[in-house]
Amino acid sequence: MTAGPGFDLPRLIATNASAALNRLIGLDVVAADDGAAELHMPWRDDLTQYAGHLHAGMIAALLDTACGFAAATVVGAVTASHFSMNCLRPAAGRRFVARGRTVRAGRKQVFARAELFAENDQGELSLVATGETVLVPLGG
Repeated sequence: MTAGPGFDLPRLIATNASAALNRLIGLDVVAADDGAAELHMPWRDDLTQYAGHLHAGMIAALLDTACGFAAATVVGAVTASHFSMNCLRPAAGRRFVARGRTVRAGRKQVFARAELFAENDQGELSLVATGETVLVPLGG
């Protein structure tokens, strides 16, 4: 359990469950502690773009959520003020793994980075995108 205002894993799981989009896409929080979070989402044909890869909007959602949850383990509730991402290759696999980590947590801003991996049928991970989010703590 994280000391101070940060969210622990059970709190992040509950927070995740309260978000309609996260429920809709089947996003699971599998690890969170000390400035880091890991999320998993299974492949879904209905979340693809015209060429059959995961839609960039979904990639952004996964990266941003991983950043936000990583930051929340340190400072509690946050909201994004800026987000950017880089898509490195088409995102296709049996599931996606998003790993976020807090880079710096200040009183007024928190900086976080995330990587999104596609997992193939053999369990091998390939990096498909990276993202960075600047977040604002919501708790006073």
